[in-house]
Amino acid sequence: MQAIDCVVAGAGVVGLAIARALALAGREVVVIEKADSIGTVTSSRNSEVVHAGLYYAPGSLKARLCVEGRQLLYAYCAEHDIAHKRTGKLIVASEPGQRDGLRAIQANARRCGVDDLELLTRGEAESLEPALTCDAALLSPSTGIVDSHALMLSLRGDAEAAGTSFAFLTAVVGVAIEAGGIRIDTLDVNGETFTLQASAFVNASGLDAQAVAGRIEGFPRSLIPRQWLARGNYFALPGRSPFSRLIYPVPVEGGLGIHLTLDLGGSARFGPDVEWIERVDYTVDPGRSAVFHEAIRRYWPGLADGVLQPAYAGIRPKLSGPGQPAADFMIQGPADHGAGRIVNLFGIESPGLTASLAIADHAVGLLYRE
Repeated sequence: MQAIDCVVAGAGVVGLAIARALALAGREVVVIEKADSIGTVTSSRNSEVVHAGLYYAPGSLKARLCVEGRQLLYAYCAEHDIAHKRTGKLIVASEPGQRDGLRAIQANARRCGVDDLELLTRGEAESLEPALTCDAALLSPSTGIVDSHALMLSLRGDAEAAGTSFAFLTAVVGVAIEAGGIRIDTLDVNGETFTLQASAFVNASGLDAQAVAGRIEGFPRSLIPRQWLARGNYFALPGRSPFSRLIYPVPVEGGLGIHLTLDLGGSARFGPDVEWIERVDYTVDPGRSAVFHEAIRRYWPGLADGVLQPAYAGIRPKLSGPGQPAADFMIQGPADHGAGRIVNLFGIESPGLTASLAIADHAVGLLYRE
């Protein structure tokens, strides 16, 4: 049985960031990932937006870690030459009745420490984006986009350079807290089993976080939150985008509305919507394009019929269901559960990509600074 400092379950962007932070702090780390490579699930099925931190409840983990994480992420990308761009974004009110919603977002953002939003008139917004039609808008200059795959490759490289090992096509099938530390039992795709003895265990398994927590022997089941699955579908626009900034409507229940995001090549995609589902399924129904066309034309009436093409879907591991208030990240450390040096990360949806480096610092702090 091999003894190491820490095992991290999950090689998405958050698991990679945590492994990197642990390794740079001098810990011996092994990352267990059931897929065949890094970032194949939630981390590669999103908008790749660097969020400013506007919408979250002041004082929440989402609010704090998004604002901290944005600053860390921009600095990291600049230092490591990772493609990114501070595009800025416009949050648009399509009718006068939504202006109060813009003011509420601006006030909430200030309470979260984001004070660079600018309220624009219709003329000011449409002069920035001539294809846009709106009644008013909020300009967020610190919102941007990032090459998430390049980011994850860089995080993996940093972690490996500091001594981290990776085991792909391998699942965590059991965790037990013992006198000498934490035993982690694994199973690979060939049916081979292997056991690691570690002083700490981080469950950064994303959609599988609840299942992995349920395999921790003696862990209080009452502390494992229910998970809801919300599929977000994306449709692509052929050719160059008519917009140079991200365009968001006033938020809707369960998400931020069908918004326009850009990739680093200047192409546009729309989404995600919110589709509550019972099981993991990434199928995009082409028929949903009608809903997309209707929503998009509220701020871009020039969208032609039939041009949107199904692109991809992502699934949010949500901790709140339909009609419920949005839930915060749940990051449990030893002081929260009393079950040893274990950190569980539940409900790491947006802004998880933006917040990943700050989440890593927070998780390491829970393990080694409590």
